[in-house]
Amino acid sequence: MRSCPVRGVQNLLVKHMSETGGDVYFHKFLPPEKTFKPSRFFVDSQQQYKSNFEECNKNSSVVPGVNVVGIIRAPHGDGKEAIVLVTPFLSDNIHIGDAFSLGLGYSLFHLFSRTIWLAKDFVWLAADSKYGTHAAVAAWLKDYHEPIFYHSSSFLKSKSLVDSLHPTEEKGPSYKQIDYNTLDDFQRAGTIAAALIFKVQENQIQTDKDNLSVYAEASNGQMPNLDLINVVNFLAVHRQGLQTRVESLFFMLSWKWLSVLGDILEWLGKVAFTLNPEWKFGLPSEEYVQGAAGLTSSIYHQALGIPTGAHGSFRDYQVDAITLEVSPRFSLENEMTRISYLLKIGRLLEGVVRSINNLLEKFHQSFFLYFLTSSSRFVSIGVYMIPFALLVVPLVILAAALCSYKSGGLIPLTKSDDGSVPRDYSELEFTHTNVLKSVSGTCTSGQDIDAINLGLNLHSQKWFNAAKDVLLVHLWAAVVAMFPSVICRLSLEASEMKLLIWAALSCLTLFVGSGISGVIYPKFGRWRETDKESHIEGWVALKAFTLGITTIGLVIMSVINFAAALLGVIVLVPMCLSVYPLKYILKASIMKRTLLMLLSISFIILAFPPFVVVALRGLFDGFSKASFADFWDWTEILWSWGSATYPYLFLVHVPCWVLCFRVLLYI
Repeated sequence: MRSCPVRGVQNLLVKHMSETGGDVYFHKFLPPEKTFKPSRFFVDSQQQYKSNFEECNKNSSVVPGVNVVGIIRAPHGDGKEAIVLVTPFLSDNIHIGDAFSLGLGYSLFHLFSRTIWLAKDFVWLAADSKYGTHAAVAAWLKDYHEPIFYHSSSFLKSKSLVDSLHPTEEKGPSYKQIDYNTLDDFQRAGTIAAALIFKVQENQIQTDKDNLSVYAEASNGQMPNLDLINVVNFLAVHRQGLQTRVESLFFMLSWKWLSVLGDILEWLGKVAFTLNPEWKFGLPSEEYVQGAAGLTSSIYHQALGIPTGAHGSFRDYQVDAITLEVSPRFSLENEMTRISYLLKIGRLLEGVVRSINNLLEKFHQSFFLYFLTSSSRFVSIGVYMIPFALLVVPLVILAAALCSYKSGGLIPLTKSDDGSVPRDYSELEFTHTNVLKSVSGTCTSGQDIDAINLGLNLHSQKWFNAAKDVLLVHLWAAVVAMFPSVICRLSLEASEMKLLIWAALSCLTLFVGSGISGVIYPKFGRWRETDKESHIEGWVALKAFTLGITTIGLVIMSVINFAAALLGVIVLVPMCLSVYPLKYILKASIMKRTLLMLLSISFIILAFPPFVVVALRGLFDGFSKASFADFWDWTEILWSWGSATYPYLFLVHVPCWVLCFRVLLYI
């Protein structure tokens, strides 16, 4: 396979797949477009793919990727369901891992062509990963579910491309049986019941068992049905003797405090077992540590909203799919262990296909919302909904408390003798008696009633101003979210320069807008606020609206991507609860002043989005490699994948941070 020239791999696959009697065809696709267009952020990528094709059709220098697809029609099926196996390969440079993946894929394809128990169609997709495995699989799925009639295009039917894929010279009797005129005809099987993306890694691991890594996270925190992972884990561990694992944050395994916490939990489990032998929740300390690393990784990847493999493209069509990566304990060059290794992995894939084939309906009995701690343990939604609710409820309670704060402390105004309104609160007559008389209906003075109504209007105006400020900040954040679409059109390559331009435009629009609307700068109106209660009411109204809107945003995000909402609650709730105007913090006692200032400023800094990205990069790769330019790269990845975390960041997180910062600096 190493000596196969470009396009030779596809020809070789077509030759052998055609010998089995299955349906075979080529599927050509073009690289995806990466330009950020906010107007099409939530639009299906079909238009993006189509425009890409039409654009590349004018440019003959663009070479499409070529997938090879084979279909085995089920002898005992009605053609309404199918199982898909995907084996990616790099057509420009075949490695030994790709060769093993394709070899196993063909072995299964050949095996299923001779079986009589197959009740679902079997589809083998040899995905050309020239432009990435996800792009190859996503393009095929798009044509599979939403056909676009572009195959008559002169680009795909160009003579040079056809000649490179369809050789004209004689290659033997098997090649004579191939009808090259039909190799470009897209063919379909039934509704996809489940899919497996399978890859063999070349790197050798230093363990006593062959390793099987399972990747399940899809777009916006979507997960496949847990039963699919359970089937793979059971067959791999108990039938083939493999060591299965999920992606973990391995740097957490070296944390001493986490090991100490694991030892404490292990000891508590033993104590509980001695008290009641039926309490069997005690685990070794190592499993606690590994579970914490796996749980953190699962939450992070779900919150990021980016699929961890090509299985994410299947989940976009509500198809359960996972990626399986096998790492051998011996070198693949070792011929003594190669046969047993291939036999073991082949039996695993056959067992999974047979298990799915025996289903009368799609996976639906188990969980779809969960966090993986290991390949055999998980945290269900019934467990992690509790901490989310406990963290959100304080925001609601505090917002309600702020709304009712000093509700009876209105400031009724009294007009002067000439009927004019005084310009200073020192000239006002503040009496609660007037309020009580107005409520009881015993107020006989029309002058007092007018004064009370004026006070109520002033009170309502303050809440209206706070609502206006919150709305304007959210509009500003929405504009900031669209700046990358302009910056990407500039001929800039350095992420630092793009981030600086983005920050400059954001600050400029914020201060210009705040200068006009009075969001950041203090308001100067007809009446000056000299009464203490009036001052308090201003920031109280602003904070109450901030808490209310933030709570609504977090709840909505929990429906779209619960992991992102959970991380948002962990970051935003401490900041929202602790922030307090510095003007009043400085008037407190020394101990209270120090504590409040430390909490307010610390949580404001920790919730700053670029700081969060730098902290995560420092934990993953070391703080020596972390920089604020990573924030641009991170957000670029989010919008290029269409992650819902991107609009959440700028419609919920950033406005909340700016408004809390405004409360902190309230004048």
